[in-house]
Amino acid sequence: MQHDTFIGQVQARAKLPSRGAAEAVTRATLETLGERIPEQLAEHVAAQLPREIGEHLRRTEVFSGAGSGERFDLKEFLERVSSRGGLDESGAAYASRVVMEMLREATQGGQMDKVRDALPEQLRQLLDSGSTGEMHTT
Repeated sequence: MQHDTFIGQVQARAKLPSRGAAEAVTRATLETLGERIPEQLAEHVAAQLPREIGEHLRRTEVFSGAGSGERFDLKEFLERVSSRGGLDESGAAYASRVVMEMLREATQGGQMDKVRDALPEQLRQLLDSGSTGEMHTT
């Protein structure tokens, strides 16, 4: 999948006002995901994405400095996406689900199943609900 297609789909599915907003939520979601999953897994997923998008998974030093494989829950995930992407928490939840949906479409070889398996049950909602499903953050 090409960069412009990926970002265009995020913008359309998340009903964002601009490509810049789609870029921001994609970056915010992938940087946060990159902090949460093991580095090697992040690298495998990133390798299947357009370079400009995959790089966001490789940036894991931003919040705590702990890097990849850091342990945090859904609430913290959404707070990080919200802070980075300039969204409220419900907007961050919806946009994150859209980005995860696009990751599944853009990758092969069961990479997103491996991502899902690397996440705790609560965070799996981001992958399971898709952009049309409901998600519970409590």
